Amino acid sequence: MRISLILLCLRAVFAACMISAVVGCTELCAQQSPDPVPASTSTDLFVMFGSDFDRPSLLPRANYNIGIGHTFGFLKKDPIGDELTFAYTYENSGTHGFLHTSYGEHTESAGVMKNFALPKIKMTTGYTWLQTGITTYTGNAHLQNELDSGISIGVIVHCNLRNSIWIQESYSKVVSVPWYTTSSIGYAYSW
Repeated sequence: MRISLILLCLRAVFAACMISAVVGCTELCAQQSPDPVPASTSTDLFVMFGSDFDRPSLLPRANYNIGIGHTFGFLKKDPIGDELTFAYTYENSGTHGFLHTSYGEHTESAGVMKNFALPKIKMTTGYTWLQTGITTYTGNAHLQNELDSGISIGVIVHCNLRNSIWIQESYSKVVSVPWYTTSSIGYAYSW
């Protein structure tokens, strides 16, 4: 119980830091570029670092994500999404250590992301992201493959047309294990 309370407090501090980063990056980016609005069609290469909190016991886990997404201009009015994504995620699934143990979770996923403007904020856009894929657990006598689905909500701070910072919160569920949430921050390069 005490550890759970400490982890919840750490999560609140992380959320406060993310909000501070958004405000700071927005001010910094506003000084660099007067019009950072991305083109209607673009490709994003992103790298994200975060921490999972597995339920029900709030165990912290490392979560690293790399992926690519392509925004299609003709899907701008589609309510589900305008960007198709492919991503690889590594999560430490061991009983100790934050960066790596012999027990890992490797997920390859496809998804659809919906980008949307935030009122009165030119440098920042929001997004929702639906993903599903296959996750593989390693470190046991045999590999275990499971279906992994997730939903994310986040903001993108546009520094200019090419560089941005992504901040997101995700909820994910693997068929055979309890659900987990992930807080992440990352960098994206667009062309």
